[in-house]
Amino acid sequence: MDREQDTGPARHLDRGEWLPRFAGRVLVVCPRCGGRADVIPRPGLPPLAHSGELLVRPRRLTCGGCGAHAGWQAARRDGALVAAQLGGTEDPFFRRPLWLQTRCAGHVLWACNEEHVEALAAYTGATLREGGTGRTRAMFPRLPRWMKESGHRAAVLAGLERLRVLSALSAPADRSDAAHERGDLPRPYRAVYQRNGPYEGDV
Repeated sequence: MDREQDTGPARHLDRGEWLPRFAGRVLVVCPRCGGRADVIPRPGLPPLAHSGELLVRPRRLTCGGCGAHAGWQAARRDGALVAAQLGGTEDPFFRRPLWLQTRCAGHVLWACNEEHVEALAAYTGATLREGGTGRTRAMFPRLPRWMKESGHRAAVLAGLERLRVLSALSAPADRSDAAHERGDLPRPYRAVYQRNGPYEGDV
């Protein structure tokens, strides 16, 4: 975020970032113990071509508390990998509730991970928001209206602070009362990603 010095307004320049950028690590509710689990790309994969590839890379869910683990692979269609669609309060890979959720201004505020929280806080805290590149899938223009209203700024910033605290916690007792299944995954837009072949180890 760009800030004016001293008495100037807090500025935010939208650089057209999109939500999949924050999909490298997704914090979710463990399906076994209810504590925090991590959903990350399978280790040992080649470098990313771009952030959108995070939506098709094989995934692992692991819980440091109870040892639960699971794997995920993208479906294939006509030789291409079908991308998961990020958005809503469940992760798109294992359909688990996001760990970072809290009630806020009559809604549920959520984030994928700590970096996502910080990006939302930079945007919310700005009193001067400057337009970005015009990308149709950019994250900030697609935020719900209630998050962008100046009257909700204090409530959203307080909610994001609660998410910051939650990101450092992992026990089942630390789970937010908002972090549960509600079936609000977005409708798939059926994007596909072409590769020369499957990721090594895929079946």
